[in-house]
Amino acid sequence: MKYSVITAAATALIATTGLSSPALATGKMTCEAGPQSGWKTQAELKAELVKKGWTVKKSKVDGGCYEVYGTTPEGDRVEAYFHPVSLEKLLVSRRGEILFQKK
Repeated sequence: MKYSVITAAATALIATTGLSSPALATGKMTCEAGPQSGWKTQAELKAELVKKGWTVKKSKVDGGCYEVYGTTPEGDRVEAYFHPVSLEKLLVSRRGEILFQKK
């Protein structure tokens, strides 16, 4: 009986801690972009990229940046990071190979 009460309490503590911890970034890129109220939208980023010849499959926020999965105008399937305020391209990689990185 004592064992199951301790196990239940420990399980509850672990579950609660896991739910309250912030989402972690992948570590590839981080942006100090300020509050999201000052960010441009993902739709604006997608429209700009499509205008430049990109195909955007998916986009999300990661590490305070916009992370985009898609295809470049050159036909490379990539993962790319953009600054959410300026929409500036920061990093483009393909299967672990860095194709572009802002210095």
